[in-house]
Amino acid sequence: MTRLILASQSPARTKLLTDAGIRHEILVSDVDEGAVQARYGVTDPHDTALLLARAKAEAVASLPDADGALVIGCDSVFEFDGEAHGKPYTADVARERMLRMSGSKGVLHTGHWLVDCRDTEEPGESGTAGSGATLGHVTSAEVHFMEMSTEEIDAYIATGEPLQCAGSFTIDGYGGAFIRKVDGDPHAVVGLSISTLRGLLGQAQVGITQLWTTGAADPAVLRAE
Repeated sequence: MTRLILASQSPARTKLLTDAGIRHEILVSDVDEGAVQARYGVTDPHDTALLLARAKAEAVASLPDADGALVIGCDSVFEFDGEAHGKPYTADVARERMLRMSGSKGVLHTGHWLVDCRDTEEPGESGTAGSGATLGHVTSAEVHFMEMSTEEIDAYIATGEPLQCAGSFTIDGYGGAFIRKVDGDPHAVVGLSISTLRGLLGQAQVGITQLWTTGAADPAVLRAE
């Protein structure tokens, strides 16, 4: 059986996979995003999203529990007025950003990186040998925001939702009320493009239908030591 590991603890990403009927496990390894960016000096939002997705995927792929599996890592970066916006973490940062974003638009870049950890010499349980692939892709979507009052912004921040989200917003939660439209793949705005995953799996010689499940079981959660 082909195994897919999501290298992310994001509830939104695992919900996307689960809703799409894609069987997966979760394995998270600590990656210092700031240290990774400082090491490579990447400032372009598009490239930053891909760099961090690769760092997460490769960190998890190096763990023993990833042997024989495919690992997908993702990271999202919001580009607004030429600036890269990651998670705001604090209410003050989120408020300042959202006041600027009100009635405007920006681009959400989601990087995807796939690592094939299956044995390239011997077929695994799925009956096929690994491809040895390590490849990535960035899927971007333009997000248009409605006008937001200061009262609405403060109420949204009080929910805590935007503090851990790239760009200080979500589309699949409370924040959806403030998004007028999305030009591009809405799944990318949530944090993982299913169609992009399909394409990457295809390059690793795996059909996405091999990962489909008709059950509703929760994904297995593995924790890196």
